[in-house]
Amino acid sequence: MSDGFSNKPKILRGAFVEYGLSLPPLFVVFQFNPVELSRNRSLSYSVPGQEQRDTPSTQTQGRQSEVRTSTHSLREFHRREEYSDLLQLQKDHQVRIQEEGLSFEIRLDATDKLSDGDVIAQTFGIAPQLSTLELMVHPKEESLIGAAIGSLLGSPGGFSFTKGENPPLILFIWGLKRVLPVTINSLNITETEFNTMLDPIRATVSVNLTVIEGKNLPYQYSKVAKEVSSVLNLANIGDIANVVIPG
Repeated sequence: MSDGFSNKPKILRGAFVEYGLSLPPLFVVFQFNPVELSRNRSLSYSVPGQEQRDTPSTQTQGRQSEVRTSTHSLREFHRREEYSDLLQLQKDHQVRIQEEGLSFEIRLDATDKLSDGDVIAQTFGIAPQLSTLELMVHPKEESLIGAAIGSLLGSPGGFSFTKGENPPLILFIWGLKRVLPVTINSLNITETEFNTMLDPIRATVSVNLTVIEGKNLPYQYSKVAKEVSSVLNLANIGDIANVVIPG
């Protein structure tokens, strides 16, 4: 049914899609896009030749003194006369850059499909979507259906181009500019309503991801898109006139 707006833009949906060919293939298109997406990346710095140390929160009391010594050494390193030139300091810094982390919530709700008379929703609620999300953190070799289909196709170990003892590799697709290979660090599912067969009809899924960075094609594509987006920021270069820069 038309909503009366013929020029209404199409809203893209986020999704998880398994990378590679395997049975059964795994994908979940988000029913509702998350309203919030948190991204984080941490960096740690050290003096050249100095061993990187963990943060105090992960150490015992005895190790905290070593961390304080490390911090003090970095401060003294910054105070050297030759580092009055910040560009030289930037060259000499030893930096460890962590991969980007992502976290958000996915909301699933069978209400609309139940109202439309969808047979699968009436029978199973949102269990198919939840089950697919859960299989994304299980080793592929544990797939009984995949092994059975693979045997019929002449492959006793199941049909898969992915490493069987590991969970599948997942692409997090968020619009045209972000197609990111990720590892799923955690998957927290809260089921809130159920049908008469006790299948869930509403749920919230909190996910925590780590982006797999490197020379792989999906990440390189997303990296180029980010660099192009940064170039577009040059259109705002006139704003620098409103910034006080010491001479």
